[in-house]
Amino acid sequence: MASEAAEAIIEARRARRILAPLGRAAPATTEAGYAVQKEVALRMGGLPPAGFKIGATTKQMQAILGLSGPAGGFVPKAGLRASPATFRHADFINPGVECEVGLRLARDLPAGPCTREEAGEAVGEVFAAMEIVEKRYDDLAKLGTPTLIADQVFHAGGVLGPPVAGWRALGLDLAATRGRLLVDGQVRGEGVGADLLGHPFEALAWLAASPCAAAFGGLRAGQVVFLGSVTPPIWLDGPCTAVVDFDTLGRVELCLT
Repeated sequence: MASEAAEAIIEARRARRILAPLGRAAPATTEAGYAVQKEVALRMGGLPPAGFKIGATTKQMQAILGLSGPAGGFVPKAGLRASPATFRHADFINPGVECEVGLRLARDLPAGPCTREEAGEAVGEVFAAMEIVEKRYDDLAKLGTPTLIADQVFHAGGVLGPPVAGWRALGLDLAATRGRLLVDGQVRGEGVGADLLGHPFEALAWLAASPCAAAFGGLRAGQVVFLGSVTPPIWLDGPCTAVVDFDTLGRVELCLT
């Protein structure tokens, strides 16, 4: 069933069409959803992943998506760019952007229980990031949470800012960092790092202990993690310039042509 579901997901993306409910091939549980997601990664040549994204780390996004908690998704290398980045709007299905706290791991985090302190000690770099997401679903209630997980929880790509030099020595307060998302110069949303499960490293600890990490064999040094958006997704109707701007993490720019 995992292979059948993965093939349906990949085919929908190739055709750039909305993903319909998977019927008898649909995963029935969260764990089954992550098993399908790993099969998608395998078929895309995405193992081991370049990193992971965490969706719905805020109560607001959980309510919007009908989730009881966060959900994780693998991030393939092909979709990652350094800021400033340019993509074609036409290459996405109903694209949007999110204002993310990003990091790169300096050492492995095995799958399993993890404290905020243990998670933070594994971090090598922190930076501003922008996740590109796609609204590739109609009725999420009919699609089902396990299928949403199988399809990487809206993930379509990402833009990475430069790492903050000496962030540990600076005593950077990631819970207090404030981010804004602007589209064509207009502020469309803002929030703080504490919106991400209380602290961005709490989100990383959640990921390490999650069924997502278990499915992919843990988190590895060098991988990038999008810790979640401090704003709701902002959907982009056409070509534009989107900017993520954090007061302590820097700026990320995306041009959609």
